Amino acid sequence: MEQNYIKPPVEIRYADELKTLRDNDNGKKPENWLLSPKAVRTFILGGEVDTPEGKVKIPRKFYGNDALVERCIITLAGSRGLMLVGEPGTAKTMLSELLSAACCGVSTNTVQGTAGTTEDMIKYSWNYALLLAKGPCREALVPSPLLVGMEKGIFARFEEITRTPAEIQDSLISVMSDQILNIPELGDEGLVQAKRGFNIIGTANTRDKGVNEMSGALKRRFNFETVEPVSDVSLEKEIIIREAENMAKAGHIDCPVDTDVAELLAVTYHELREGKTSEGTVVEKPAAVMSTAEAVSVYYQTISHAWYYGDGTADLGILTENLLGAVCKENKDDLEKLKAYFRTAVKEKAKKVGGAWKEYSKTASLLR
Repeated sequence: MEQNYIKPPVEIRYADELKTLRDNDNGKKPENWLLSPKAVRTFILGGEVDTPEGKVKIPRKFYGNDALVERCIITLAGSRGLMLVGEPGTAKTMLSELLSAACCGVSTNTVQGTAGTTEDMIKYSWNYALLLAKGPCREALVPSPLLVGMEKGIFARFEEITRTPAEIQDSLISVMSDQILNIPELGDEGLVQAKRGFNIIGTANTRDKGVNEMSGALKRRFNFETVEPVSDVSLEKEIIIREAENMAKAGHIDCPVDTDVAELLAVTYHELREGKTSEGTVVEKPAAVMSTAEAVSVYYQTISHAWYYGDGTADLGILTENLLGAVCKENKDDLEKLKAYFRTAVKEKAKKVGGAWKEYSKTASLLR
């Protein structure tokens, strides 16, 4: 079934792994969880599972702070809301999906926060044809992800919560405090109490425009965890290679991943993000978000071009053009910063290292 989806939900993509973990999980489980906290950790951070047939390896899916993942799991096990904050592209959404799929078997019970999000998108709305025909009744009710989560005892994910108007955000306060949602139109039958296992995972970007600050009352209902950008170049290279391979496989693109090009891109993103090269040269940071997710996108675009237009080999000229599009999409000053990076850092590495860096340096003329 997975091949029918552009991006399969986590519970489908990793169905075999989740089944293996469930079938061999002897750990203590919070009520209504499918896996124990230990098994959830193994699913997200990788490890081995003892089965009657032998040891089964579970690959790592989230690269970052292992202690952060453990704290997230314990927060959710304690029935307290979890808020993942950080810069865009730091895999907050992916972590929330992994947690939801492992604990509840459902990662798609989601509210997408926008400036147009209304309270009925969070709580409930009505099928107005049925409402007119039968009046207020359960059959006419259209449950929201929050209500679905409460009734089934599963997590509700709230993406980009700070892009939602503050008064809409605050509609969560009473639900998170009392674990009750009142539907006045249904009278005595309109009191919905949350089942064990219900919780909310929110995500919020710290650099997005149009952010609505959460109220203090709502903040107190969540444990906040900051997901930091990848700080290790070799790890960033590994993520670029792994994700590009997965995307290429899903897109039926049979191009070998060039590890030298992946490393070159990882170093570029890391140094522009940090504002300093490995040689100690200070460079100006672009205003754009230099996230690992963007680096993956740039590399995948490059091998896609090689597959459809080239000979299957990553072209560094195309890589630079894709990098230009990713970096210089918000602020025109970022173009000059990128040019300066090529004049200093890339040129210096081309002289010292040679190889792909030398070819990369020659593509500076494309930055215009």
